[in-house]
Amino acid sequence: MSPWSAHAALLALALVGAPGPEERLVVVVNPESGVAQLTQDEARDIFLGRQKRLASGMPAHPVEQGVPLQVRARFYHALANKELADINAYWARLSFTGQARPPRQATSAEEVIRAVAADKGAVGLLEWSKADHRVRVALALGPED
Repeated sequence: MSPWSAHAALLALALVGAPGPEERLVVVVNPESGVAQLTQDEARDIFLGRQKRLASGMPAHPVEQGVPLQVRARFYHALANKELADINAYWARLSFTGQARPPRQATSAEEVIRAVAADKGAVGLLEWSKADHRVRVALALGPED
């Protein structure tokens, strides 16, 4: 790499911003769901449509934070060690055969929180810093803060 292209790369990085450490992801539930915590296996099975009910017996309604897409990709990598392309293919196959429906897609952390706060059976995914008093953190994934 020439000194000029190295300089240009550093300048571009400075303008865009260096990537920071990845924030911890959490699975949240409604405080009135009867669920205090979830295991990673339970959360994986709920988000992959394999488990239809919470441990409390309430129907499980998973909600993903699909925007930004990196949050969803990091979640499935941490939860099931799967790439997003694999997850999309999995849901396409299940949806086509009518076996299951994918989790509801939210466009923001706030939308996930509102959905979980409004539905006792909802289980949401978002970044740790976005969780607030309206939801209960049931599982934390990824690097510690």
